Order: sequence, then C-alpha cells, then structure tokens
Amino acid sequence: MAQAMRPNTATSLFATDGKPHPLQDTLLAVTVTLGALSVISSIFSNLHLLSSWAGLVGVLTGLYGQFISVTTRERFGLILGLGASAVGLFIGMAHGGLFGGVIG
Repeated sequence: MAQAMRPNTATSLFATDGKPHPLQDTLLAVTVTLGALSVISSIFSNLHLLSSWAGLVGVLTGLYGQFISVTTRERFGLILGLGASAVGLFIGMAHGGLFGGVIG
C-alpha cells in the first residue's frame, strides 16, 4: 500500500511538499495583492501613480519569489501575480508613468 505512505497534499494551499514555506507564501500574497491593486487602479487614468508603482513593486517581488520558489503551486500563483502586475504597470505607464505630473 504505497498510497498509505504519501502525505495528503490536496488540503495544502501552497506547499505541495508538506513543508512550510513562509517567505515564499508571503511573497506570493504580496505579488498577487499588488497585481490586483495595479490592475484595478489602472482602470482610472488619474491613479496612474498608484498603478505604475504597485505594478513595479509587484513585478520585482514576483521575480524574486520566482527565484526562490520551491513548489509548482507557488510558481503558478506568482506567474498570475506577475502578469497582473505587469499589465497594471504598463497601463499606468501609458496613463502618465511613475513620475508623470509630479516631476517636471
């Protein structure tokens, strides 16, 4: 009965190897949150500073999270957050950029 020796990974949300990964889970949560914030705020053109900075920080945290990620579930969530952050960053840059109207 080989299945009796395998851990139940279906109940785990992030760690599929049965070990805790607090740093990777935190980076995943931050990246997804910043990605959602940047995409939602990029809908409004007057919030270009928020969407571009949130997108930039989300991309950077997502890239570092990808670098140190351990499991496939972490990588999957990080890619979703990275994509959302990049879309928000690009739309924020199109609406005015990181410093649009503040400097110059």
